[in-house]
Amino acid sequence: MDDKDISNAVIARLPRYYRYLGELKNDRIERVSSRELSRLMHVTASQIRQDFNNFGGFGQQGYGYNVDYLYDEIGKILGLDHIHNMIIIGAGNLGQALVGYMNFKNRGFVFRGAFDISQNVIGKKIGSIEVLPLDDMPEFVRNNNIDIAVLTVPKTAAAGIAKELVECRIKAIWNFAHIDLPVPDSIKVENVHLSDSLMKLSYNLHRSEDDTNTTGAAE
Repeated sequence: MDDKDISNAVIARLPRYYRYLGELKNDRIERVSSRELSRLMHVTASQIRQDFNNFGGFGQQGYGYNVDYLYDEIGKILGLDHIHNMIIIGAGNLGQALVGYMNFKNRGFVFRGAFDISQNVIGKKIGSIEVLPLDDMPEFVRNNNIDIAVLTVPKTAAAGIAKELVECRIKAIWNFAHIDLPVPDSIKVENVHLSDSLMKLSYNLHRSEDDTNTTGAAE
């Protein structure tokens, strides 16, 4: 793949392509056209071809795409052909749910440790992982080749923990705290704002209701 910049919109669609291709693979479908993918994903066939052309195309004129090959190649682009060692900081309800979600492991994202400051959870196990004191985190990260830290802590604690993670040379942070983290550009951060997603859903719901009411009034 060329080192050219790929737009965030294209990158955001790659996991969807991977998921739909996985479903086709499970159904033992050997090949698929951009038009067929378009119907499944509600993305135009032209957009699909443009997206794939960013990475070399993958298809053959008159044949379409080999499902197994395309699935594997997109997996490689997403880095899913590597094991990613992760820790979670914040072993409350959300943290426990994330550690227990087996599909992460199936994608190569493996939780190696969990940390908290609460004596109510320290020493308990989430599956096979024992929750350790937060003070143990820096040494654990350095000794266990941890790539990704998942933050499910209050925003008041997130910035300080992020600073510790920077000092530990963490590579990436999956941030569920509602705060922008002050970290160097070399550390990749993916922010997850659950309330933002819910508000977006609310907007679309109410817009749909407004459109229905307007149509009804016109009739």
